[in-house]
Amino acid sequence: MPESLSVVLFVATLVAALAAAHKPLGDYLARVLTSTRHLAVERVAYRASGVDPDAEQSTWRYLRAVLAFSVVGVLFLYLFLRLQEHFWPPFGVAKMTADQAFDTAASFVTNTNWQSYSGESALGYVVQMAGLAVQNFVSASVGIAVVAALIRGFGRNRADTLGNFWVDITRINLRVLLPISVVFALVFVGAGMIQNLHHYTDVTTLTGGTQTLTGGPVASQEAIKELGTNGGGFYNANSAHPFENPTAWTNWLQVFLILVIGFSLPRTFGHLIGDHRQGRAILAVMALIAVISVTLTVVFQGLHHGTVPTAVGAATEGTESRFGVGQSAVFGAATTLTSTGAVNSFHDSYTSLGGAMTLLNMMLGEIAPGGTGSGLYGMLVLAVVTVFVAGLMVGRTPEYLGKKLGGREMKFASLYLLTTPTVVLTGTALAMALPGQRAAMLNTGPHGLTEVLYAFTSAGNNNGSAFAGIGVNTVWFNYALGLAMLLGRFLPIIFVLGLAGSLARQRPVPVSDGTLPTHKTLFVGMLFGVTVVVVALTYFPSLALGPLAEGLHR
Repeated sequence: MPESLSVVLFVATLVAALAAAHKPLGDYLARVLTSTRHLAVERVAYRASGVDPDAEQSTWRYLRAVLAFSVVGVLFLYLFLRLQEHFWPPFGVAKMTADQAFDTAASFVTNTNWQSYSGESALGYVVQMAGLAVQNFVSASVGIAVVAALIRGFGRNRADTLGNFWVDITRINLRVLLPISVVFALVFVGAGMIQNLHHYTDVTTLTGGTQTLTGGPVASQEAIKELGTNGGGFYNANSAHPFENPTAWTNWLQVFLILVIGFSLPRTFGHLIGDHRQGRAILAVMALIAVISVTLTVVFQGLHHGTVPTAVGAATEGTESRFGVGQSAVFGAATTLTSTGAVNSFHDSYTSLGGAMTLLNMMLGEIAPGGTGSGLYGMLVLAVVTVFVAGLMVGRTPEYLGKKLGGREMKFASLYLLTTPTVVLTGTALAMALPGQRAAMLNTGPHGLTEVLYAFTSAGNNNGSAFAGIGVNTVWFNYALGLAMLLGRFLPIIFVLGLAGSLARQRPVPVSDGTLPTHKTLFVGMLFGVTVVVVALTYFPSLALGPLAEGLHR
């Protein structure tokens, strides 16, 4: 089958499947978040932890619960990694250094899943299952819980509460993430993914050498890795490894899992606020950004420079031959449009403009559809900014979903938008200014800058994919990137919950002739424009010095 036709079928069937899942999954998520019934297993968990599931939390109690839960997660995983040499199976896996353990713990708790190590050689099965996979579940549920609190803020009338964080994450894990992950883990096992607890196996290669093969609980981790937009690979080659991604149709399933919750949450949003038109408007902006991104990434990867790429018709270096250039480009776009660090091709080998697209996807805030929960709350913050700008144009107090947007609300929104660029650009500037850190770069010039910019963009936006070409397993990079992940995750959550509490305390205002309709095409276009302009003004200088300069030079 021609490459172009293969890509069209890949994307068309993916869009059809996401459209089919949008309504049922979105409505189911809404029912999970609003149900007054507690399952028996949930009641056991509440009693064991001393939680009153019928008591709601104020804004700051909800926030304290999020932060306390995450701090405990970082400490637990850090200790797990430092003690892993004592666990079974297999024996003999050395403990991580303090700096790398900090980087890894921060990475998985923040839903980033950045890896400065090779999974199959640096981690044992117990840590993979009880450490990393557990954080894949709970970090994803935290994102959905936070966006649920923000939606409640829009919907409540002079309220001081935003729900119950412990109830939210319990339900999301037990009723949504775990059941779906079990089903797809079984599908992946049937497709040929590894799922065992066998010790390492030594095999003789065709050339007479010896190679050690690792098994492990791969399929079970792979399902939540993609569904929760996590992305950390069990193997160093990640989703290019045949044990993690054995066939072209499992490649399609992985992209579907990456996108399905993110594209269903706008339906949940519309359901919870009682106006599905608002959810469709948000979905339209997400879909527009995603379509443009995927199209441009595929086109740029079809461009090529030099004799060999020209002869084969595309930039194939670093691309897994089972998937081809087009499907690899779609995978790369999907993972960077979300907070998924999974890769099935080598982003460092992308064309300059193809690599620029993966960078731009993350710089947009990963909102199309973004990470589980984090993509939607990022888009809603941009919607708040868009309505405020529109209000300034016509000289009236802006309103969104019946809530006035004053100085307090805009401070929270502005701080949210400024946090990640500050983290990313400050980290990149420090790395480029320090001679010792520049020595970790394997390339110089614009491409070298792009590698460093990509690392901090990936960390600050909690993506986790790597551009490679840079040695990040150093003490400085482990601590710097770990700090970038923590700041890039929790400062925005603080501002989102602050905004949610401010909105919840307001009395809704009635719609008037001067109210901007936020469900029509005009608003969709304005929201898209504000999103692109905000990113362009913030990141364009760094993009111009990196991938754009490299592309123009060629």
